[in-house]
Amino acid sequence: MDFDTAFSALIGNEGKYSNDPQDPGGETMWGVTARVAREWGYTGSMQDLPESTARNIAHDSYWYPAHCEDLPDAIRFDVFDAAYNEGVREALMLIQRTVGVSPDGVFGPATAAAVAALDPERCVRLFNAKRLRFYTSLPGWVHDGAGWANRVATNLER
Repeated sequence: MDFDTAFSALIGNEGKYSNDPQDPGGETMWGVTARVAREWGYTGSMQDLPESTARNIAHDSYWYPAHCEDLPDAIRFDVFDAAYNEGVREALMLIQRTVGVSPDGVFGPATAAAVAALDPERCVRLFNAKRLRFYTSLPGWVHDGAGWANRVATNLER
């Protein structure tokens, strides 16, 4: 899956504008928080954040740092989606736990080799199982758990 296809699928998970007072991310558009948008120099209303700005942020802040291009196609979107939703470091630690590498959140040669050595379909199953377990450990599970679980289920249906 290339970035453009992955971004389109990601936006399907994220939706458009949200301002849930129980979401620690606060106000978001296309899944981009106001804090991140401001860091990128966006000064307008979050409801007006262009999708093209979200696309640039997604590529440069999540796709590229999570080394999605270096991952097998079968797991690429799952890691990208996790990086966007949970942060790059957490996504990389999840894939490292999946493949049995000490989780330090840094994608290096040991992680790349371990991912490449694991059957891609098994990698997807194990990664998503670890992701669900991660979600259930969060205090926000009570409020957001159904949405997070549905996000993972949607990804598994791809």
